[in-house]
Amino acid sequence: MGSRIDSALHKCGGRHSPPAQYKTQDGDESVAKIIGGIGTSHVPTIGVAYDKGKQQDPAWAPLFRGYEPVAKWLAEKQADVLVFFYNDHATTFFFDMYPTFALGVGESFPIADEGAGLRPLPPIRGDVALQAHIAESLVNDEFDITVFQDKPIDHGCASPLPLLWPHKPDWPGTVVPIAINVLQYPLPTGRRCYRLGQAVRRAIESYPEDLRVVVVGTGGLSHQIHGERTGYNDEAWDREFLDLLEHQPERLTELKHVDYVERGGAESVEQIMWLSMRGAMGPRIKRLHLNYYLATTTAMTVALYEEEAA
Repeated sequence: MGSRIDSALHKCGGRHSPPAQYKTQDGDESVAKIIGGIGTSHVPTIGVAYDKGKQQDPAWAPLFRGYEPVAKWLAEKQADVLVFFYNDHATTFFFDMYPTFALGVGESFPIADEGAGLRPLPPIRGDVALQAHIAESLVNDEFDITVFQDKPIDHGCASPLPLLWPHKPDWPGTVVPIAINVLQYPLPTGRRCYRLGQAVRRAIESYPEDLRVVVVGTGGLSHQIHGERTGYNDEAWDREFLDLLEHQPERLTELKHVDYVERGGAESVEQIMWLSMRGAMGPRIKRLHLNYYLATTTAMTVALYEEEAA
């Protein structure tokens, strides 16, 4: 793995130095730019339903229709890159060695077989030069990131991906997969995830190539799939979370993990990954679209955001 990353660094002519030496998107040099953010659930049954062609099924149609405006926006904006903040569900990483933050660097990543067979999707495309730049920038920004290569990507990313991007014959752009530990305690705090997003923004805006980047936070919203509160949801909390995410994200960074668990169920701690997406965006954003569908044990949600001028 090291030789391939070193090769990418060499070919890029030193672009992976600390981000301070680069001009911002307002300068003369052409650099990558974040054009929007997406928050989305990553329920595994979404992928199963999609693969079985249940888009028009009465139980699933409201969910799939909710993604159509987001897919249309991505196509119109001609997004080049999706940065996915997601979590691995013990598919690639296991509890004997489970990283807090891990970034994928590779030309492609296979879709994981999670027990239902291989999905009819092409491998996820990657941009090694961009991924390696982000990895080095994060380390220089004092995030001790784990780097992985040639590992399968599970439903944390692959479940919503075909609802956002077409995939025949191939994906229209590349993905930067950033896995966040929301399974094995101790977890990173919501504030740390928010700051990770801010660091990713600095990395992207120091990359000297004209790329249109969208950041995606996955997971949640409220749900619990085990124990006494199996099937638990709290729509009021979900709505409050969405409002705070848009207007007062710092308040969400002040919450402890137990606050998320008590309010939204054990698995709703995944919401801290939405904070990474939010941290990668500017101080003022506007929500362009929201679809909230509570039909299973998970409040399946997709939201689309753009930045507003300060």
